[in-house]
Amino acid sequence: MRPEMMTNMTKLLGRIDEIVAKCHPDYRAAAEPAPRFVDVLDDVRKAGKAGRERDPRDPEALQETIEHCADIYNIDEELIRAMIQVESGWNQKAVSSKGAQGLMQLMPRTAKMLGVDDPFDPHQNIEGGVKYISDLTDKYDGDIEKALAAYNAGPSRIDAGGMPSETSRYVRNVMALYYRYREED
Repeated sequence: MRPEMMTNMTKLLGRIDEIVAKCHPDYRAAAEPAPRFVDVLDDVRKAGKAGRERDPRDPEALQETIEHCADIYNIDEELIRAMIQVESGWNQKAVSSKGAQGLMQLMPRTAKMLGVDDPFDPHQNIEGGVKYISDLTDKYDGDIEKALAAYNAGPSRIDAGGMPSETSRYVRNVMALYYRYREED
């Protein structure tokens, strides 16, 4: 490495130490010396290779729950995955501007009605969301698109004959993913 690059690297590391010291004044008071940045990165890499717990946003991490709910409520796994992808992008902590929560974006009243105590618990949220789409599919005699519209806009709005443009877009997006996932499997 060229000398000027080493100087820049030293300055950068010094600046990082200054920032850490300002954010955590007791950081330097620790009995052990602070780990080097490259060592921390190496530890993270090793932990990842050792089979750390999967990212909860990873669809495969929730596959067992999805399979279980698909069986119980007679809803295709691919539809469940498509809904989660469109609703929250697999973010279990997602909250919409209207207050919908979790992976399947349950409104608080709907979550309560479905027996979901913690809408941010991915397993409870998926089970509640799948139960709800199953109930709506039954209500609309197997019409998945109408059930999806009711899931998004509310059954009373759909029953009254209204469908906001955002709901139409939602249904198209979910159905497109649903068909794509079915082709992949």
